[in-house]
Amino acid sequence: MSVLDNFESWKDFLGDRLHQAEGQGMNQKAVSEIATEIGGYLATEVEAKNDQEAVLRELWNVADTEEQHAIANMMVKLVQNEGTQS
Repeated sequence: MSVLDNFESWKDFLGDRLHQAEGQGMNQKAVSEIATEIGGYLATEVEAKNDQEAVLRELWNVADTEEQHAIANMMVKLVQNEGTQS
């Protein structure tokens, strides 16, 4: 089962990666930039596996660059307390 198949698994996965990055000293600006790059990649290259991902993809695709950064930052906030290491 892929982490993309279930939104809770996806949030746990993202939370774990966020905690890892922070533990290695990555600052908030770098996290934000990487989150934006990942969001762009997912929106263009990965098929949505659940309703939540489909909504995020649609929002991403209608957003301008500033709004995409905001979506990425909100996803970072959403997963800050997620993950198996939280």
